[in-house]
Amino acid sequence: MDATQSLPSTRPAAADQRLLGFMLAASLASTIGGLPFNSLPVMLGSLADSFGLTAQTVGLLGSICFAGYLLGTLGAPFWMNRLDWRVLTAVSALGTASAFAASAWVWSLPAMYVAWAAIGFFASTMTCLGMRILSDLPNKVRAFGVRQGVELSVTAAVLFALPPLVLAHFGYAGGALAVAAVVLLLGTSAWWVPVRPASASDAAQGQVLRTGLRLPGAAWLGVSVFFFFLVGNIGLWAFLERIGAGLKLAPTETGLVFAVLKLLGGVAAFSVAAFGDRLGRRAAFSLVLGGVGIGLLLLGSATSFVPFALGAWVWEFAFTCGCVFQTAAIARSDASGRAVLLVPAAFALSSMVGPGLAGQLLAQPGSGFGPLLMLALASSVIPLLATLLPTSLPDEGSGL
Repeated sequence: MDATQSLPSTRPAAADQRLLGFMLAASLASTIGGLPFNSLPVMLGSLADSFGLTAQTVGLLGSICFAGYLLGTLGAPFWMNRLDWRVLTAVSALGTASAFAASAWVWSLPAMYVAWAAIGFFASTMTCLGMRILSDLPNKVRAFGVRQGVELSVTAAVLFALPPLVLAHFGYAGGALAVAAVVLLLGTSAWWVPVRPASASDAAQGQVLRTGLRLPGAAWLGVSVFFFFLVGNIGLWAFLERIGAGLKLAPTETGLVFAVLKLLGGVAAFSVAAFGDRLGRRAAFSLVLGGVGIGLLLLGSATSFVPFALGAWVWEFAFTCGCVFQTAAIARSDASGRAVLLVPAAFALSSMVGPGLAGQLLAQPGSGFGPLLMLALASSVIPLLATLLPTSLPDEGSGL
Protein backbone atom coordinates (compact mmCIF):
# COMPACT_ATOMS: atom_id res chain seq x y z
CA MET A 1 0.00 0.00 0.00
CA ASP A 2 1.35 3.40 -0.98
CA ALA A 3 2.34 5.32 2.11
CA THR A 4 0.94 8.54 0.69
CA GLN A 5 -2.57 7.31 0.00
CA SER A 6 -5.74 8.49 1.71
CA LEU A 7 -9.21 7.05 1.76
CA PRO A 8 -10.51 6.28 -1.73
CA SER A 9 -13.09 8.76 -2.95
CA THR A 10 -14.83 6.23 -5.18
CA ARG A 11 -15.91 2.65 -4.61
CA PRO A 12 -15.03 0.37 -7.49
CA ALA A 13 -14.89 -3.32 -6.67
CA ALA A 14 -11.09 -3.20 -6.38
CA ALA A 15 -11.38 -0.62 -3.57
CA ASP A 16 -13.61 -2.73 -1.30
CA GLN A 17 -10.68 -4.58 0.23
CA ARG A 18 -8.90 -1.31 0.99
CA LEU A 19 -12.05 0.10 2.57
CA LEU A 20 -12.39 -2.97 4.77
CA GLY A 21 -8.75 -2.59 5.81
CA PHE A 22 -9.27 1.07 6.71
CA MET A 23 -12.42 0.13 8.63
CA LEU A 24 -10.72 -2.55 10.70
CA ALA A 25 -7.63 -0.40 11.34
CA ALA A 26 -9.79 2.50 12.54
CA SER A 27 -11.80 0.11 14.72
CA LEU A 28 -8.65 -1.22 16.37
CA ALA A 29 -7.41 2.33 16.98
CA SER A 30 -10.72 3.19 18.59
CA THR A 31 -10.51 0.03 20.70
CA ILE A 32 -7.26 1.30 22.21
CA GLY A 33 -9.05 4.50 23.13
CA GLY A 34 -11.84 2.60 24.88
CA LEU A 35 -9.63 0.27 26.94
CA PRO A 36 -9.00 2.65 29.88
CA PHE A 37 -12.73 3.22 30.39
CA ASN A 38 -13.80 -0.37 29.72
CA SER A 39 -11.17 -1.82 32.06
CA LEU A 40 -11.53 0.94 34.67
CA PRO A 41 -13.33 -1.06 37.43
CA VAL A 42 -11.04 -4.09 37.38
CA MET A 43 -7.86 -2.01 37.07
CA LEU A 44 -8.81 0.43 39.82
CA GLY A 45 -9.95 -2.43 42.03
CA SER A 46 -6.65 -4.24 41.58
CA LEU A 47 -4.80 -0.98 42.18
CA ALA A 48 -6.63 -0.53 45.48
CA ASP A 49 -5.79 -4.08 46.57
CA SER A 50 -2.15 -3.96 45.47
CA PHE A 51 -1.31 -0.60 47.06
CA GLY A 52 -3.89 -0.44 49.85
CA LEU A 53 -5.49 2.73 48.46
CA THR A 54 -8.60 4.29 49.91
CA ALA A 55 -11.81 4.68 47.90
CA GLN A 56 -11.21 8.44 47.81
CA THR A 57 -7.77 7.99 46.23
CA VAL A 58 -9.04 5.40 43.76
CA GLY A 59 -11.83 7.73 42.67
CA LEU A 60 -9.36 10.57 42.25
CA LEU A 61 -7.18 8.39 40.01
CA GLY A 62 -10.17 7.68 37.79
CA SER A 63 -10.99 11.37 37.60
CA ILE A 64 -7.39 12.29 36.77
CA CYS A 65 -7.33 9.71 33.98
CA PHE A 66 -10.34 11.33 32.36
CA ALA A 67 -9.04 14.82 32.94
CA GLY A 68 -6.26 13.77 30.57
CA TYR A 69 -8.89 12.21 28.31
CA LEU A 70 -10.85 15.47 28.25
CA LEU A 71 -7.71 17.44 27.38
CA GLY A 72 -7.00 15.14 24.45
CA THR A 73 -10.61 15.26 23.26
CA LEU A 74 -10.71 19.04 23.26
CA GLY A 75 -7.34 19.35 21.57
CA ALA A 76 -7.86 16.73 18.85
CA PRO A 77 -9.84 18.99 16.45
CA PHE A 78 -6.87 21.38 16.27
CA TRP A 79 -4.31 18.80 15.13
CA MET A 80 -6.26 15.81 13.80
CA ASN A 81 -6.31 16.92 10.15
CA ARG A 82 -2.79 18.33 10.21
CA LEU A 83 -0.77 15.26 11.21
CA ASP A 84 0.15 12.01 9.49
CA TRP A 85 -2.44 9.57 10.83
CA ARG A 86 -0.11 6.58 10.73
CA VAL A 87 2.48 8.39 12.79
CA LEU A 88 -0.24 9.63 15.15
CA THR A 89 -1.56 6.08 15.61
CA ALA A 90 1.90 4.69 16.34
CA VAL A 91 2.84 7.50 18.74
CA SER A 92 -0.49 7.38 20.60
CA ALA A 93 -0.42 3.59 20.94
CA LEU A 94 3.16 3.74 22.20
CA GLY A 95 2.23 6.56 24.59
CA THR A 96 -0.78 4.65 25.98
CA ALA A 97 1.23 1.45 26.42
CA SER A 98 4.16 3.30 28.02
CA ALA A 99 1.85 5.06 30.47
CA PHE A 100 0.26 1.77 31.52
CA ALA A 101 3.70 0.19 31.91
CA ALA A 102 4.97 3.17 33.90
CA SER A 103 2.01 2.91 36.28
CA ALA A 104 3.12 -0.65 37.08
CA TRP A 105 6.48 0.51 38.44
CA VAL A 106 5.84 3.82 40.18
CA TRP A 107 5.96 3.94 43.97
CA SER A 108 4.46 7.34 44.75
CA LEU A 109 0.96 8.72 44.30
CA PRO A 110 2.03 11.85 42.39
CA ALA A 111 3.79 9.67 39.81
CA MET A 112 0.73 7.42 39.60
CA TYR A 113 -1.46 10.47 38.97
CA VAL A 114 0.81 11.55 36.11
CA ALA A 115 0.80 8.05 34.61
CA TRP A 116 -3.00 7.81 34.65
CA ALA A 117 -3.39 11.31 33.20
CA ALA A 118 -1.09 10.24 30.35
CA ILE A 119 -3.16 7.06 29.85
CA GLY A 120 -6.29 9.17 29.42
CA PHE A 121 -4.65 11.69 27.09
CA PHE A 122 -3.15 9.21 24.64
CA ALA A 123 -6.25 6.99 24.70
CA SER A 124 -8.53 9.91 23.82
CA THR A 125 -6.39 10.66 20.78
CA MET A 126 -6.94 7.10 19.57
CA THR A 127 -10.69 7.36 20.09
CA CYS A 128 -10.90 10.63 18.18
CA LEU A 129 -8.71 9.32 15.38
CA GLY A 130 -10.78 6.16 14.96
CA MET A 131 -14.00 8.16 14.82
CA ARG A 132 -12.46 10.65 12.38
CA ILE A 133 -11.31 7.95 9.97
CA LEU A 134 -14.68 6.19 10.01
CA SER A 135 -16.53 9.45 9.37
CA ASP A 136 -14.87 9.56 5.91
CA LEU A 137 -16.06 6.10 4.85
CA PRO A 138 -18.99 5.97 2.41
CA ASN A 139 -21.11 3.44 4.34
CA LYS A 140 -21.16 4.91 7.84
CA VAL A 141 -23.70 2.48 9.26
CA ARG A 142 -21.52 -0.49 8.32
CA ALA A 143 -18.38 1.35 9.43
CA PHE A 144 -19.60 2.14 12.92
CA GLY A 145 -21.19 -1.29 13.21
CA VAL A 146 -17.83 -2.92 12.50
CA ARG A 147 -16.15 -0.55 14.95
CA GLN A 148 -18.57 -1.48 17.72
CA GLY A 149 -18.25 -5.19 17.02
CA VAL A 150 -14.44 -5.10 17.02
CA GLU A 151 -14.21 -2.98 20.16
CA LEU A 152 -16.69 -5.09 22.13
CA SER A 153 -15.07 -8.37 21.04
CA VAL A 154 -11.58 -7.27 22.07
CA THR A 155 -12.83 -5.69 25.29
CA ALA A 156 -14.84 -8.75 26.28
CA ALA A 157 -11.83 -11.00 25.71
CA VAL A 158 -9.58 -8.73 27.79
CA LEU A 159 -12.07 -8.45 30.65
CA PHE A 160 -12.73 -12.18 30.64
CA ALA A 161 -9.05 -13.10 30.87
CA LEU A 162 -7.58 -10.25 32.92
CA PRO A 163 -9.02 -10.93 36.44
CA PRO A 164 -8.44 -14.73 36.68
CA LEU A 165 -5.31 -15.11 34.58
CA VAL A 166 -3.34 -11.96 35.40
CA LEU A 167 -4.69 -9.83 38.24
CA ALA A 168 -5.30 -12.79 40.56
CA HIS A 169 -1.67 -13.93 40.24
CA PHE A 170 0.38 -10.83 39.46
CA GLY A 171 -1.68 -7.98 40.92
CA TYR A 172 -2.00 -4.54 39.39
CA ALA A 173 1.55 -4.46 38.00
CA GLY A 174 0.93 -7.59 35.95
CA GLY A 175 -2.44 -6.30 34.78
CA ALA A 176 -1.01 -2.95 33.68
CA LEU A 177 1.77 -4.67 31.72
CA ALA A 178 -0.75 -7.04 30.13
CA VAL A 179 -2.95 -4.14 29.00
CA ALA A 180 0.16 -2.37 27.66
CA ALA A 181 0.96 -5.46 25.61
CA VAL A 182 -2.59 -5.54 24.21
CA VAL A 183 -2.31 -1.86 23.27
CA LEU A 184 0.99 -2.44 21.45
CA LEU A 185 -0.54 -5.36 19.55
CA LEU A 186 -3.52 -3.24 18.52
CA GLY A 187 -1.13 -0.43 17.61
CA THR A 188 0.17 -2.44 14.68
CA SER A 189 -2.99 -1.23 12.94
CA ALA A 190 -0.99 1.94 12.21
CA TRP A 191 0.31 0.24 9.07
CA TRP A 192 -3.19 0.14 7.57
CA VAL A 193 -4.76 3.47 8.51
CA PRO A 194 -4.82 6.22 5.85
CA VAL A 195 -2.20 8.93 6.20
CA ARG A 196 -4.58 11.83 5.73
CA PRO A 197 -8.31 12.62 5.45
CA ALA A 198 -10.09 12.28 2.15
CA SER A 199 -12.06 15.46 2.80
CA ALA A 200 -12.56 18.23 5.35
CA SER A 201 -9.95 20.89 4.69
CA ASP A 202 -8.27 22.82 7.47
CA ALA A 203 -10.43 25.81 6.58
CA ALA A 204 -13.59 23.80 7.04
CA GLN A 205 -12.28 22.42 10.31
CA GLY A 206 -11.53 25.95 11.49
CA GLN A 207 -15.06 27.02 10.63
CA VAL A 208 -16.44 24.29 12.87
CA LEU A 209 -14.20 25.41 15.72
CA ARG A 210 -15.20 29.08 15.28
CA THR A 211 -18.94 28.42 15.19
CA GLY A 212 -19.11 25.38 17.46
CA LEU A 213 -20.50 27.21 20.49
CA ARG A 214 -23.41 28.86 18.68
CA LEU A 215 -25.96 26.09 19.16
CA PRO A 216 -29.72 25.98 19.76
CA GLY A 217 -30.88 26.07 23.36
CA ALA A 218 -32.30 22.56 23.02
CA ALA A 219 -28.85 21.31 22.05
CA TRP A 220 -27.21 22.78 25.14
CA LEU A 221 -30.01 21.32 27.25
CA GLY A 222 -29.43 17.90 25.73
CA VAL A 223 -25.68 18.03 26.31
CA SER A 224 -26.18 19.20 29.92
CA VAL A 225 -28.70 16.44 30.65
CA PHE A 226 -26.36 13.87 29.13
CA PHE A 227 -23.52 15.09 31.37
CA PHE A 228 -25.58 14.71 34.56
CA PHE A 229 -26.88 11.31 33.45
CA LEU A 230 -23.32 10.12 32.97
CA VAL A 231 -21.85 11.49 36.22
CA GLY A 232 -23.65 9.17 38.61
CA ASN A 233 -23.61 6.12 36.37
CA ILE A 234 -19.91 6.40 35.49
CA GLY A 235 -19.21 6.90 39.19
CA LEU A 236 -20.94 3.56 39.79
CA TRP A 237 -19.04 1.96 36.89
CA ALA A 238 -15.70 2.98 38.41
CA PHE A 239 -16.51 1.12 41.64
CA LEU A 240 -18.58 -1.77 40.28
CA GLU A 241 -15.71 -4.19 40.80
CA ARG A 242 -15.44 -3.06 44.42
CA ILE A 243 -19.06 -4.04 45.02
CA GLY A 244 -18.24 -7.51 43.72
CA ALA A 245 -15.04 -7.63 45.78
CA GLY A 246 -17.13 -7.00 48.88
CA LEU A 247 -19.06 -10.18 48.05
CA LYS A 248 -15.81 -12.20 47.85
CA LEU A 249 -16.33 -13.17 44.22
CA ALA A 250 -13.77 -15.46 42.61
CA PRO A 251 -11.59 -13.91 39.88
CA THR A 252 -13.24 -16.12 37.25
CA GLU A 253 -16.66 -14.86 38.34
CA THR A 254 -15.51 -11.25 38.13
CA GLY A 255 -14.10 -11.82 34.66
CA LEU A 256 -17.35 -13.44 33.52
CA VAL A 257 -19.45 -10.56 34.86
CA PHE A 258 -17.48 -7.87 33.03
CA ALA A 259 -17.04 -9.81 29.80
CA VAL A 260 -20.77 -10.52 29.48
CA LEU A 261 -21.52 -6.97 30.60
CA LYS A 262 -19.70 -5.41 27.63
CA LEU A 263 -21.32 -7.85 25.19
CA LEU A 264 -24.72 -6.87 26.59
CA GLY A 265 -23.79 -3.24 25.99
CA GLY A 266 -23.44 -4.07 22.30
CA VAL A 267 -26.79 -5.89 22.31
CA ALA A 268 -28.37 -2.83 23.90
CA ALA A 269 -26.97 -0.49 21.25
CA PHE A 270 -28.18 -2.70 18.41
CA SER A 271 -31.59 -3.05 20.11
CA VAL A 272 -31.98 0.71 20.22
CA ALA A 273 -30.98 0.95 16.56
CA ALA A 274 -33.64 -1.61 15.67
CA PHE A 275 -36.52 -0.51 17.90
CA GLY A 276 -35.68 2.90 19.34
CA ASP A 277 -37.42 4.95 16.64
CA ARG A 278 -40.76 3.48 17.67
CA LEU A 279 -40.62 5.17 21.06
CA GLY A 280 -41.13 8.74 22.13
CA ARG A 281 -38.46 10.36 24.28
CA ARG A 282 -40.54 10.24 27.45
CA ALA A 283 -41.33 6.55 27.02
CA ALA A 284 -37.71 5.77 26.17
CA PHE A 285 -36.29 7.51 29.23
CA SER A 286 -38.97 5.95 31.44
CA LEU A 287 -37.84 2.51 30.32
CA VAL A 288 -34.19 3.47 30.88
CA LEU A 289 -34.98 4.68 34.40
CA GLY A 290 -36.90 1.48 35.14
CA GLY A 291 -34.04 -0.70 33.90
CA VAL A 292 -31.41 1.25 35.84
CA GLY A 293 -33.59 1.09 38.96
CA ILE A 294 -33.98 -2.69 38.72
CA GLY A 295 -30.25 -3.11 38.21
CA LEU A 296 -29.41 -0.90 41.17
CA LEU A 297 -31.92 -2.75 43.37
CA LEU A 298 -30.29 -6.05 42.54
CA LEU A 299 -26.80 -4.65 43.16
CA GLY A 300 -27.82 -3.11 46.46
CA SER A 301 -29.38 -6.32 47.77
CA ALA A 302 -26.83 -8.75 46.32
CA THR A 303 -25.23 -11.23 48.69
CA SER A 304 -23.78 -13.62 46.12
CA PHE A 305 -22.59 -13.93 42.53
CA VAL A 306 -25.94 -14.42 40.77
CA PRO A 307 -27.80 -11.30 41.98
CA PHE A 308 -24.65 -9.18 41.56
CA ALA A 309 -24.17 -10.40 38.00
CA LEU A 310 -27.83 -9.89 37.10
CA GLY A 311 -27.80 -6.42 38.62
CA ALA A 312 -24.65 -5.41 36.74
CA TRP A 313 -25.98 -6.78 33.46
CA VAL A 314 -29.42 -5.15 33.74
CA TRP A 315 -27.85 -1.84 34.74
CA GLU A 316 -25.37 -1.93 31.82
CA PHE A 317 -28.12 -2.72 29.31
CA ALA A 318 -30.29 0.18 30.50
CA PHE A 319 -27.36 2.59 30.84
CA THR A 320 -26.18 1.89 27.28
CA CYS A 321 -29.70 2.39 25.94
CA GLY A 322 -29.86 5.72 27.76
CA CYS A 323 -26.56 6.84 26.21
CA VAL A 324 -27.75 5.99 22.70
CA PHE A 325 -31.15 7.66 23.18
CA GLN A 326 -29.56 10.86 24.45
CA THR A 327 -26.91 10.99 21.75
CA ALA A 328 -29.67 10.69 19.16
CA ALA A 329 -31.66 13.44 20.88
CA ILE A 330 -28.63 15.74 20.86
CA ALA A 331 -28.08 15.07 17.16
CA ARG A 332 -31.74 15.89 16.44
CA SER A 333 -31.50 19.17 18.32
CA ASP A 334 -29.12 20.78 15.81
CA ALA A 335 -29.67 20.44 12.08
CA SER A 336 -26.09 21.56 11.35
CA GLY A 337 -24.69 18.45 13.06
CA ARG A 338 -22.34 20.46 15.29
CA ALA A 339 -24.00 19.61 18.62
CA VAL A 340 -23.13 15.92 18.40
CA LEU A 341 -19.43 16.87 18.36
CA LEU A 342 -19.84 17.85 22.02
CA VAL A 343 -20.84 14.31 23.02
CA PRO A 344 -17.22 13.04 23.49
CA ALA A 345 -16.41 16.13 25.56
CA ALA A 346 -19.47 15.60 27.76
CA PHE A 347 -18.47 11.97 28.22
CA ALA A 348 -14.91 12.91 29.12
CA LEU A 349 -15.96 15.63 31.56
CA SER A 350 -18.47 13.38 33.31
CA SER A 351 -15.85 10.61 33.49
CA MET A 352 -13.57 13.10 35.19
CA VAL A 353 -16.20 14.18 37.75
CA GLY A 354 -18.02 10.87 38.38
CA PRO A 355 -15.29 8.66 39.87
CA GLY A 356 -14.02 11.45 42.11
CA LEU A 357 -17.50 12.20 43.44
CA ALA A 358 -18.16 8.49 43.95
CA GLY A 359 -14.91 8.12 45.87
CA GLN A 360 -15.87 11.01 48.15
CA LEU A 361 -19.21 9.35 48.91
CA LEU A 362 -17.61 6.01 49.68
CA ALA A 363 -15.02 7.67 51.92
CA GLN A 364 -17.71 8.68 54.41
CA PRO A 365 -17.53 6.42 57.52
CA GLY A 366 -20.10 3.66 57.50
CA SER A 367 -21.69 4.79 54.24
CA GLY A 368 -21.32 1.54 52.30
CA PHE A 369 -22.38 1.54 48.65
CA GLY A 370 -25.88 2.91 49.28
CA PRO A 371 -25.05 6.58 48.55
CA LEU A 372 -23.28 5.58 45.33
CA LEU A 373 -26.31 3.61 44.14
CA MET A 374 -28.58 6.55 45.00
CA LEU A 375 -26.31 8.89 43.02
CA ALA A 376 -26.66 6.66 39.95
CA LEU A 377 -30.44 6.57 40.39
CA ALA A 378 -30.66 10.34 40.77
CA SER A 379 -28.60 10.84 37.62
CA SER A 380 -30.94 8.50 35.73
CA VAL A 381 -34.02 10.48 36.76
CA ILE A 382 -32.73 13.70 35.16
CA PRO A 383 -33.33 12.77 31.47
CA LEU A 384 -36.95 11.89 32.23
CA LEU A 385 -37.47 15.14 34.14
CA ALA A 386 -35.96 17.08 31.25
CA THR A 387 -38.74 15.89 28.93
CA LEU A 388 -41.19 17.81 31.12
CA LEU A 389 -39.46 21.14 30.52
CA PRO A 390 -41.08 23.48 27.97
CA THR A 391 -37.69 24.06 26.30
CA SER A 392 -36.98 20.38 25.77
CA LEU A 393 -37.27 18.60 22.44
CA PRO A 394 -40.73 17.52 21.28
CA ASP A 395 -41.78 14.02 22.22
CA GLU A 396 -41.85 12.51 18.74
CA GLY A 397 -42.33 8.80 18.22
CA SER A 398 -39.97 8.73 15.28
CA GLY A 399 -37.36 11.09 16.60
CA LEU A 400 -34.97 8.67 18.22
